[in-house]
Amino acid sequence: MVLKKLLSSTREIPATGEMPAHVAIIMDGNGRWARKRLMPRVAGHKRGLEAVREIVRTCIERGIRHLTLFAFSSENWRRPEDEVSFLMNLFLRALEDEIARLHKNRIRFRVIGDLTRFDPRIRQLIADAETLTANNDQLTLSIAANYGGRWDILNAMSAMLAANPGKREGFSEADLAPHLALADAPEPDLFIRTGGEERVSNFLLWQLAYTEFYFTDILWPEFDTAAFEVALKSYSQRERRFGRTSEQLQPAAAEEAR
Repeated sequence: MVLKKLLSSTREIPATGEMPAHVAIIMDGNGRWARKRLMPRVAGHKRGLEAVREIVRTCIERGIRHLTLFAFSSENWRRPEDEVSFLMNLFLRALEDEIARLHKNRIRFRVIGDLTRFDPRIRQLIADAETLTANNDQLTLSIAANYGGRWDILNAMSAMLAANPGKREGFSEADLAPHLALADAPEPDLFIRTGGEERVSNFLLWQLAYTEFYFTDILWPEFDTAAFEVALKSYSQRERRFGRTSEQLQPAAAEEAR
């Protein structure tokens, strides 16, 4: 089944066993991976970038059309200053080094989040990368940077009100949805968090309403294709009912098969 653009996955039922159209990941465990090896935390972030490359390749091979990665939350500014500085420099270098490769592989690149706190050089590189890759159709890679789910909802509400001057009530989900950060993508089918924690940490709070969750103790720098395949297999074995019964799904699946 093909998910229609702008159509929420809560309104359309994917068949059981189908590959997810959209995977969202919290890449947790970089610092702990480094500490286990008596290395500075920043070494884990550097190694984590290699894991990103591998998962992107696997998404393309498996036909996954959307991948959203939580790279830097609005709360991460509270981390030690030297670590934040390293992350900003790593982000800058990744933008300089990776975008040409993404474009060559027909990957659309975008960043979601409040970019106002970033250095002007980073903001310009983001804008250039998004423009360069805007028409690519192999995979949409969305990076959540200085992002928070609550910020996303509040930002969307402000935009919705601005688009409807004078109106203060009677709004629906359909009115809000076009103003969310991932408005042009289907809602995530599968959410993965590495590193052993089992919470969403203010990530895509609106969009994850009916997403299937998968948690693993594997630290992000070690999350490779084999680990990703285990998560995808877990997803393929789930029955997504969206409030319906299993019996109701059978006629719907038969109708789609025609």
